[in-house]
Amino acid sequence: MNDNIKELLNTVVKNDYCIGCGICASIADSPFTMKLNKEGKYQPFLKDNHHENMEVNPVSICPFSKNNNKETELGKKVFGQVTDMKFDEYSGYYIKSYAGYVKEGEFRSKGSSGGMGNWIAAQLLKNNYVDGIIHVKSRSDDNNVLFDYQISNNVNKLSKGAKSKYYPIEMSQVLEFVRENEGRYALIGIPCYIKGVRLLAEEDKVINDRIKFLIGLVCGHLKSDMFAKSIGWQLGIEPNNLEEIDFRKKLEDRAANNYGVEVKGKKDGSEVVLSSPTKELYTTNWGHGMFKYNACEFCDDVLAETADVTVGDAWLPEYSKDSMGTNVVVVRNTIIQKIFEDNKNDTIQIEELSSEKVYQSQAGGFRHRRDGLSYRLHQKDQNNEWRPNKRVEPSNKHSTKRKRIYEKRTLLSQKSFKAYKVAKIERDFDAFINYMNPIIKNYNKANAPSFARRAVGKVKREVNKLVKK
Repeated sequence: MNDNIKELLNTVVKNDYCIGCGICASIADSPFTMKLNKEGKYQPFLKDNHHENMEVNPVSICPFSKNNNKETELGKKVFGQVTDMKFDEYSGYYIKSYAGYVKEGEFRSKGSSGGMGNWIAAQLLKNNYVDGIIHVKSRSDDNNVLFDYQISNNVNKLSKGAKSKYYPIEMSQVLEFVRENEGRYALIGIPCYIKGVRLLAEEDKVINDRIKFLIGLVCGHLKSDMFAKSIGWQLGIEPNNLEEIDFRKKLEDRAANNYGVEVKGKKDGSEVVLSSPTKELYTTNWGHGMFKYNACEFCDDVLAETADVTVGDAWLPEYSKDSMGTNVVVVRNTIIQKIFEDNKNDTIQIEELSSEKVYQSQAGGFRHRRDGLSYRLHQKDQNNEWRPNKRVEPSNKHSTKRKRIYEKRTLLSQKSFKAYKVAKIERDFDAFINYMNPIIKNYNKANAPSFARRAVGKVKREVNKLVKK
């Protein structure tokens, strides 16, 4: 077997660091095909009659290969020479950052948050910067796969791909399409996918010439398809009968982070549409990280630092109360910056944010992906286990409590896959709950505030009551 093929399979894939992006399967004469594995995560499998010789080394374009620790390097190469460009260790390179929402049309009402992601894509189409938008949409021809990458060449088609999809996606087929069909494209994706496309563009001139813009999404972590199926199952739709899911259904008169979910499928032989606030469901606590890709535990890029612009939720107290949602936006491309300047206070409502505020909007994600990652890297090195190199340095300088939290959080995520398989065998979601309850209880105990913190908190609450009186 070709040494490059062997290296990718025996390191990234074998050790469960594959994010399932499909970039290795998109290259000319690729030996790989992308399939969902038994945990509902995409990974490359060798084709029966595969080629041994490829123009592009699959190891060099994999976001999680050993030495592809290039977010800062790629960012500097793409954005470093731009006038007025600033740098922050969390945002990467950026021109300006904003909080805001779209005022025109249905971008905000149809979006997960303030509607900025699809609006930016629409502006690139309307102003003839691109011919098509590569983004994730519902897949109607295969109920076993609910979403995939598609290309929209007008705003009406684009609108049908609005909202976040917490679901496994791969890019091999759509990147092959781009290589075989002339045009200018913008691609929307999570940080590691954007990084992978940047790496591919360094090796593939056609991809480099045709993908003109990369729109990044702030990312907590990627979910296996068990996440979507578990939500449907909790609402009464068994896994094989789930047909559609809306992960971000806005609920009126509730905080932006208190959103709902809606599912469609067959229940007792009839077609049904069911919904619930996500906070009332068992598997939707993002802090628990159920059905999380292991690769996400070894990613340090929250804000898609190699994207031309990054869009996410403005999880800040001053914005979260608005149930319609507000975006945080980090701009790195001068064309997109001009679009913002030309439209501010007209079709969009924006205000500039400091890099500190941007950090605060995703503080929990940064703690887990920087501080937590340093400890997870230390553990891997202590056990002499393979892992990718990262910008974060391994460290054991954490409190005993913090170490325990990180360890139990990883265990909780890993066990959720086994619990789901047990529930599938028993055909009863309660079996999942019974399996996970002790693990969650143990994690919550480790995560509980100390007696001293609880006492201080109680004193503060009493003082606040007196002040109000």
